[in-house]
Amino acid sequence: MKEIKELVLPDNLLYAEDHEWVKQEGETATIGISDYAQDRLGDVVFVELPEIGAVFNKGDEFGSIESVKAVSDLYMPIGGEIIEINESLADAPENANNSPYKEGWMIKVKISDSAQLKDLMDKDAYIKQLEG
Repeated sequence: MKEIKELVLPDNLLYAEDHEWVKQEGETATIGISDYAQDRLGDVVFVELPEIGAVFNKGDEFGSIESVKAVSDLYMPIGGEIIEINESLADAPENANNSPYKEGWMIKVKISDSAQLKDLMDKDAYIKQLEG
């Protein structure tokens, strides 16, 4: 497993306690799992994602990710409506490991309440949580 200082954690993202990341782009947000999460999971073999049009509240389970080690639930870091899913993960779930911020993103949502973004952590706060 990677040491905390070896993790790739982009500055332009926000992070949730459950290790999801959020990239806000106007009224939409892209969501995936952090480098820390994929590293701890090990080799990802399957990702279950919701249907387009589904609406979730912050904290709701929106899918699951299965690795050779375990199955983990995925939680909404903010509330919103699913407007796009990363369909390439069905054929290439390993992208969640190889490129968690580019090819491994999971869902795009129309943000229901942008104030919820304030509850997320920047890179420095997330690192402090991981060291915690």
